[in-house]
Amino acid sequence: MTKYVIRGGKPLHGAIDISGAKNAAVAIIPAALLVNGTCRIENIPQISDVTSILKILQELGADVRTVDRTTVDIDCTRIHNEQVRLDMARKIRASYYLIGALLGRFGAAEVPLPGGCHLGDRPIDQHIKGFVAMGADVEVKGGYVHASSGGRRLTGAQIYLDVVSVGATMNIMLAATLAEGLTIIENAAKEPHIVDLANFLNSMGADIMGAGTDVIKVRGVPGLRGGSYSIIPDQIEAGTYMAAVAAAGGEVRIKNVIPKHLDCITAKLVEMGVEVEEEDDAVLVRRTGPLYRANIKTLPYPGFPTDMQPQISVVLCLAQGTSVVTEGVWDNRYRYVDEIRRMGAQIQVDGKVAVIEGVDKLTGAPMQACDLRAGAAMVIAGLAAQGVTEIDHVYYIERGYEDIVRKLSGVGADIRVVITPDEDKAQADVG
Repeated sequence: MTKYVIRGGKPLHGAIDISGAKNAAVAIIPAALLVNGTCRIENIPQISDVTSILKILQELGADVRTVDRTTVDIDCTRIHNEQVRLDMARKIRASYYLIGALLGRFGAAEVPLPGGCHLGDRPIDQHIKGFVAMGADVEVKGGYVHASSGGRRLTGAQIYLDVVSVGATMNIMLAATLAEGLTIIENAAKEPHIVDLANFLNSMGADIMGAGTDVIKVRGVPGLRGGSYSIIPDQIEAGTYMAAVAAAGGEVRIKNVIPKHLDCITAKLVEMGVEVEEEDDAVLVRRTGPLYRANIKTLPYPGFPTDMQPQISVVLCLAQGTSVVTEGVWDNRYRYVDEIRRMGAQIQVDGKVAVIEGVDKLTGAPMQACDLRAGAAMVIAGLAAQGVTEIDHVYYIERGYEDIVRKLSGVGADIRVVITPDEDKAQADVG
């Protein structure tokens, strides 16, 4: 079993470099299926979700070559397989992007329903609505999504999303890129990784306008050519380290970021008494005084991201006064709360609302990560706590954080990886 052991109570000082965005990479890599030629994708994060999606492309017949630690060349020219294996796709949520990419290129796709962290229902009805509007027949059976355009090219359509969905917005963009005519996506999500996917596709010859607004227009093109593209920095990784400084104290320069993407996180941390100075491609985060209460509601971008809710909630556990956190996206995002309570946190959850009464200190305790961002929150709690914290099931954390132990050690954290002989077999079944 692999675990993280943290001796907390040490302020953080130094600099951390942020890796490429997980949520962009897991969509851009499947988008390479649409390209006739070689894509060079740079600034790829070294995380297990990316490794999984690259292995799926190789299994489909893609030529994937590692150029260096953060760069791969992908050539999908020879792919003729539209079926993705269940055991490979069930580990990650982003497997559903393969539906849009394969359907857009081949007019057919057979992809398992998404896996990943258990945060509540993951309906793909809005994805399917978009595919059907473009002329595909879609059926869900036996744990697979079967989609086919009957040998015809998909056709452009006007699609209104009933709810703002990042996954559906990106998946429909993928399917529409090679479709015939104009596709209009209304009530589209606006997240930075949606803009990044559009920029990648446009750099390969697509015609996509409006990404980052609530109306995206995709004019289908006959084909895409190869090229090079660099993925944006990871907004959530940066926010996680900002929260770590807020909780543990100290001063850290977080480098290789787009400060604009962090505005919603920065605003809340400043409200809580944390100093944040924006630079061209970095933010300097400093916390030397007390933390203050704040109310937070997670919303689609540019609102406060749901992927930062567990991390900011842990910081609020150490703030003076009573804070209220409302989860506006997922139904099951508070599964980590019982673990944090073991450290002395005062959190009461009622449905999607958590009421947090600040305490003077947290105390180290053994914990078990239950999903990616919950695991990151437990790391933050361990850094701020007095005593020793041990975190099991760290494979969840490694789904989305590259070298988290090395990066935190580099700014003074006492955190190490401990491997015991009894390897947890659950890793094979959970993404």
